[in-house]
Amino acid sequence: MSTALAIFVKTPGTSPVKTRLAQTLGREQAERFHVLAAQAVAAVACTAGPDILPYWAVAESAALGHRLWTQFPAIWQGTGGLGERMDRVFSRLQRRHGKVLLLGADTPQIDTAILHAACRALEDPATPHVIGPASDGGFWLFGARCPVPSDIWHAPPYSSSQTARIFEDRLSTLGGIAHLSMKTDLDHAEDLPALVCELDALPAPLPAQQALRAWLEKWLGCSDSNETPRCTPPC
Repeated sequence: MSTALAIFVKTPGTSPVKTRLAQTLGREQAERFHVLAAQAVAAVACTAGPDILPYWAVAESAALGHRLWTQFPAIWQGTGGLGERMDRVFSRLQRRHGKVLLLGADTPQIDTAILHAACRALEDPATPHVIGPASDGGFWLFGARCPVPSDIWHAPPYSSSQTARIFEDRLSTLGGIAHLSMKTDLDHAEDLPALVCELDALPAPLPAQQALRAWLEKWLGCSDSNETPRCTPPC
């Protein structure tokens, strides 16, 4: 059975985008990052094979037909906080496909191998759930093959160092949880060097990931050269 992959996005010009990043880079550049990152995630999803069915989970109902979100079917996140919106998107796709992965567009350093690892975890009878932990205490990916009650989605405070711990504590009552590798979930300008390190660690970055990497050079003070720049801090 195929696995649905919902990529959560906001639409520049319709909603505020990456507001904490915008405090340092400015609104226009924060929006540019979001678009480049979403394109990188989409490129990975496109190369993951027919067993993964990508969707855009769009924050604004009026933007479902926006030119940025025509590559995949687009569904509306709905209203409310992040937990409520993830609950709504997950529940809708889980009824349709059985297995679902939720992914933010601000994790462009993924590759197909880690998506396939998430899918394999959901095929294991011992692990009906899978989580990709983020370095800030949240999670960059969540997946499950069974319904998740609304109270579990609403339990943790989001954007907190305790988000993943509280979410997993509640989720563990429903069954085992597989864990993927930890990644940087980019919210602040201070997260950019770590993101560069993770992009540089990709064995075969896609053109869309290379485009994002080139954009990041400007904001980290990397010099142009014939070699791939390595920005501080070192990995």
